Amino acid sequence: MKTIFDRMTDVVFGFILFFIVIAIFIGVIQLFFSVGKLLSFEGITGYYIDFISDVLTIYVLVELSRSLTEYFKSHKLRLTFIIDAAIVFTIRELLIGLFKHELKPDMLYAFTAFILVLGLLRIGSILVYQKEKEMIHNDNAAD
Repeated sequence: MKTIFDRMTDVVFGFILFFIVIAIFIGVIQLFFSVGKLLSFEGITGYYIDFISDVLTIYVLVELSRSLTEYFKSHKLRLTFIIDAAIVFTIRELLIGLFKHELKPDMLYAFTAFILVLGLLRIGSILVYQKEKEMIHNDNAAD
């Protein structure tokens, strides 16, 4: 039997997922309409940085929604999906800063170190997930 906490968590995550899905749909529609700006021929870069930024933002929302849908399947938040979203968001900020020539060397080093730590966390979370899956498989085989 589900506790009140579990039910409330399901409701809250359901609302969050609902709003993320709405945000993804709105973002995709806005992205579709912004394609026309790319044809305005305002320099070589034009509106591409905004377009790329919007695409990566939508990708972050998709990764977060994947994390929440996985919660409804297993009632656990998978760290890999959350880390994927953080990596994409960090790379998004890095690309925008580099493209606009606003990044100083110390910030570039900080971004690099942060992405390295996120990558190591992702590898660690995959290894832990594989171990958990292996333990569950061994427990089921023993029964």
